[in-house]
Amino acid sequence: MPFLPAPLIDALHNHFGQRFSRGESACLQHGRDESVHLPQPPQGVVMAESTEDIVLTMQLCAAHGVPLIPYGVGSSVEGHVLAPEGGISLDLSGMNKILAIHAEDGDATVQAGVTRKQLNDALKGTGLFFPIDPGADATLGGMAATRASGTNAVRYGTMRDSVMATTTVLADGRLMKTGGRARKSSAGYDLTRLLVGSEGTLGIISELTVKLYPIPEAISAAVCTFPSIEAAVQTVILTIQLGVPVARIELLDTLSLKAINLFSKTTLAEAPTLFFEFHGSPASATEQAETVQAIAADLGGANFEWASRPEDRSRLWQARHDAYFACLQLKPGCRSFPTDVCVPISRLAECIAATYEDIAEVSIPIALFGHVGDGNFHLIVMVDPANAKEMAEADWISQRVVERAIAMEGTCTGEHGIGLGKRKYLAREHGEVAVDVMRALKAALDPHNRLNPGKILPPLS
Repeated sequence: MPFLPAPLIDALHNHFGQRFSRGESACLQHGRDESVHLPQPPQGVVMAESTEDIVLTMQLCAAHGVPLIPYGVGSSVEGHVLAPEGGISLDLSGMNKILAIHAEDGDATVQAGVTRKQLNDALKGTGLFFPIDPGADATLGGMAATRASGTNAVRYGTMRDSVMATTTVLADGRLMKTGGRARKSSAGYDLTRLLVGSEGTLGIISELTVKLYPIPEAISAAVCTFPSIEAAVQTVILTIQLGVPVARIELLDTLSLKAINLFSKTTLAEAPTLFFEFHGSPASATEQAETVQAIAADLGGANFEWASRPEDRSRLWQARHDAYFACLQLKPGCRSFPTDVCVPISRLAECIAATYEDIAEVSIPIALFGHVGDGNFHLIVMVDPANAKEMAEADWISQRVVERAIAMEGTCTGEHGIGLGKRKYLAREHGEVAVDVMRALKAALDPHNRLNPGKILPPLS
């Protein structure tokens, strides 16, 4: 790995002062995420506070041929923020200003370092909220870069559907505006959609405008247990096929519930479980819930418990969001080898049933949960990265799940992104021609491969 050129170090020190660090702890912090990948630290860290900071850092890195890796809060699980070729990590968490809230139009413009919780706190009193909820309190810039979604996606969609416009810094330091605040446009290529999901490989998003939604008049949540995973999944499929407009449907298996109870001190039944949330008027929310309760009862669902008070709902969904870290506590010191496939809803039961057959073939603990309302589920494969046997088993089951999902016309990643971990599946899912087009786009916008190198595109053989 080449050293940082002395003129670049001097220029960054002169401009950023203490906001530029080459310290070991800062570099290590910015060279790891929540993934199973071993740390790959950058050679320096810049703490950006403005679009101008990004432009200057980009220009300096371009002039000296040094890679630049954008960093939000490090909550990704596919190695997006790692620096396999060294370079500078550009920390955007200090770019946390909410620039405008247009309540009358239902949108807001924010800097990339604003987190989803921060935005929703700022929206209190407007009657609006930002619904994309990946669990972690991620930055909106990072969520856009990875095309994140989460528990509300079944009703409100993903970041692909929510980002209206961006201000983006290109690899040569030029500033590009994409999209706008109009709700539709037929003007030219959709560059906003191109950037959403590009994982910092085509440009660095410094500001973005996102859609907001009215807070529902009535919100109720419920928990229901099932005699089997199959019964729970069939309940989901029938609910979606009947067109019930549920806001969230989350599936958790027995091991997940055991982990949540230990971690969150809850007393949820340790059985296959669905978490529901219903939005609408009092009458419509009640009607949705009654319809789902009847579907669940026909499939053996029991213990249908309600949580209508805000504090009870928050406690319930916090327990669900804690599932990832709760599972890791079942095997202290482990890391997660994550999977997050998504399949057409009609194939969900078949996909999960076959996945459980694979789980029975390995020795490592594996929990299953997911946003099954849109066909997305996760395996939390608990491994010791230093244990070759465990890593081999984890890689085997991950590959099995991904290949099955792709064969069912699904995807290798419903929301986590490609990063480092899933590059080998990109051509299998999209075909070589599509990957060639992606390479051409990358070469056009970043001809010297300085922006987050090594991510998304598989290495040329």
